[in-house]
Amino acid sequence: MTAAPAGDVDLSVVVPAFNEEQRLGPTLDAVTRYLEEDEGRWGRWEVVVADDGSTDSTRDLVTAREDPRVRLVTGPRRGKGGALRLGVAASRGRRVLVTDADLAAPIEELEQLDKALSEGNSAAIGSRRVPGATIGERQHRLRELLGRAGNLLIRRMFLPGVRDTQCGFKLFDGDQAREAFAASRLGGWGIDVEVLRHLRRADRQIAEVPVHWSHQPGSKVGPLDYVRFLAELARLRVRTLRPADLLVTLLFLLMAMALYSGRLFDPDHRYLPDSLQDQNQWEWFFGVTAHNLAHLHNPFFSDLQGFPDGVNLMANTVMLGLTVPFAPLTLLAGPAVALSTVMTLGLAATAGAWYRLIVKRVVRQRAAAFVGASLAAFAPPMVSHANAHPNFVVLFMIPLIIDRALRLCSGTRVVRDGIVLGLMAAYQIFLGEEPLLLAAIGMVLFAGAYAVVRRDVAREAWRPLLKGLLIAAAVCLPIIVYPLAWQFAGPQSYGHMPHGDNSANSPLALLSFAERSLVAGNAERAGALSPNPTEQNAFYGWPLVLLAFAIVVRLWESALVKALAFTAAGAAVLSLGPTFRIPGTEKEYPGPWALLADKPLFESVIEGRVAMVCAPALGMLLALALERLLATPGRGTQYVGLLGVSLALLPLVPAPLKTVERPQTPAFFTDGSWKPYVRSGESLVTVPLPDAGDASPLHWQIEADFGFKLPGGYFNGPWADGRTGIYGATPRYTSGMLSDIRDTGAVPVLGKEWRAQAQRDFAYWRAGALVVAPQPHADALRKAVTELVGRPGKWVDGVWVWDLHQSS
Repeated sequence: MTAAPAGDVDLSVVVPAFNEEQRLGPTLDAVTRYLEEDEGRWGRWEVVVADDGSTDSTRDLVTAREDPRVRLVTGPRRGKGGALRLGVAASRGRRVLVTDADLAAPIEELEQLDKALSEGNSAAIGSRRVPGATIGERQHRLRELLGRAGNLLIRRMFLPGVRDTQCGFKLFDGDQAREAFAASRLGGWGIDVEVLRHLRRADRQIAEVPVHWSHQPGSKVGPLDYVRFLAELARLRVRTLRPADLLVTLLFLLMAMALYSGRLFDPDHRYLPDSLQDQNQWEWFFGVTAHNLAHLHNPFFSDLQGFPDGVNLMANTVMLGLTVPFAPLTLLAGPAVALSTVMTLGLAATAGAWYRLIVKRVVRQRAAAFVGASLAAFAPPMVSHANAHPNFVVLFMIPLIIDRALRLCSGTRVVRDGIVLGLMAAYQIFLGEEPLLLAAIGMVLFAGAYAVVRRDVAREAWRPLLKGLLIAAAVCLPIIVYPLAWQFAGPQSYGHMPHGDNSANSPLALLSFAERSLVAGNAERAGALSPNPTEQNAFYGWPLVLLAFAIVVRLWESALVKALAFTAAGAAVLSLGPTFRIPGTEKEYPGPWALLADKPLFESVIEGRVAMVCAPALGMLLALALERLLATPGRGTQYVGLLGVSLALLPLVPAPLKTVERPQTPAFFTDGSWKPYVRSGESLVTVPLPDAGDASPLHWQIEADFGFKLPGGYFNGPWADGRTGIYGATPRYTSGMLSDIRDTGAVPVLGKEWRAQAQRDFAYWRAGALVVAPQPHADALRKAVTELVGRPGKWVDGVWVWDLHQSS
């Protein structure tokens, strides 16, 4: 093989050849003569002949030429697809022209293709079937009919809108051509469809240019070749996972299992203490959804806690999109098993979805995509929420929604993609509305930044994107209008949920390490910079921040890098809240979140969570850097770069989540001993009432198969004015006093007024009995209840019981 000329190449012409000794010589003469006549127009060029195991003198025709710009690459017989992969891989041009050896489309047509490429397209197809095309000598009638039938099949199944995929005269952007052909797998004619489909899925623009085409004698294509072509299309239709993708999927599952290893194999008897009371709450959500479905009750409401007012389930994150389909498992194995299964599989599926998006849209290097997706799904904020919030762990729909929105920008299948996006958005609303809102913030930041740096792309994309979003809204709204009406206007609805003054991130939190960091975790420092262990929403660590900054500086020429950097930085700044203080000073500064804080929907968002948007943005930046690094020829550069990446990521590797033995449920609830004390329409009052401080009674209710109703509870509900949200039921005097005793052990003086108030509260709760279970300060609680009721309780199957049906 002749050595490639040194220096950059402006145009590569790739010619696949198999036994072309009769036609290749005139073709090479025509191509080189045309390019030499106007070298000022075409710049530095090369012709790469990819020989597909010829048995005649095809190779000699190339090697006999003294022009070093005409090169030969050879390989075993693999078909046209193999030859094109070989030739394109050997090319070095900024543009790559692929042409058949028969030159059915004259080389002079290159002028029109190049013009189309300069207008922002990634590929320009020499087409015989668009207005303006002319045909000289035609093929045999049978071949023409078979070709038209194949073209119709391709347009229907693979490339709608493309009229001529099989004309062997195509001009590509060089880098994108090498990427697309490298990703191809087919060996025959089907590679043309496969490569164009690859570009289409990456939202690359493809132009069809009318050319003059003439059938050339000596074609080797017979009827059986059409059968092989259809077989290749069938292979293309059935997409199979690569072994690397299967391995990555398994690794993500093992990573999720390792994180939850403490309770994965015995979820009924293990508890995540860093979830505070959220594990009890979420198991109740899974259990009550299955209970409602089994008894044909309203899935949007329940009075099993918060009795008698009840709970607006749509105003709580019950994740009907998963609690409903997992209801059979919940009924069969219990809510603890169902919740554990959903969180483990959901976390792995989320990582897999980010991996798919990164491979499809960002990099092709599988190892780089794996590392980027791992950061997106297992970043410290995600690990923090993995303790307690499946709605922020099970995010597999978010990458799919992002990908579908990007498809809209291409303008190829706007109606179909708009419909699919609407269905996806509707489903995500039933998984979690706040994650969808945060994802929308991230997408707006990215789109705005990308539109600024690539205005040409934005001009082409905004119309189909807007049209697709309108179609998506038209599809989504009819599905969600009734559930949302119930959420915002139904029983026990509320307007907004305030979260206090400590819900934003400190700038130090972005640079520090999370509690569950295996290497650098510091519970005391992380606790000082976050509201609780489930809301460590930043904590990316200063090494990763420095690495991200270095990546952005090194790859700044990339529009994608600029947009990702702006997305991560914008989300980090928004997460600081309406005001923020520079560490080490006392002066506060207004933050951009102040513009959103009082707006509908945003007023209920915990603004610190906006920093979670940084995770996928940083993951994609990391994937881009790793792909570039792994392609660097210098071993020393690779070593230093990989060492830096390892040092930045090592402090973020999470330790398995903490678990403890779950306290045993008193036999009073599991054995049915409660039944004589609770009549129809009454409730069982656990003392103190369940709330955000201790929601264990929700677990006892599950163990009793939801046989009794509970006043109080742990959920989002309305305060007295009906528009402000609070955690739990609106407190009453008696419930507040009993909670104080639980927390302090101090029993106030309970005179006649307290006893009268307690009777009013017992009547409001329709209490059949009061129950004090073993717990800290149980003696103080038992003393208080005895004074309120006017008689001692009775010890029944592990609890103290006061039957309110008996007279004092």
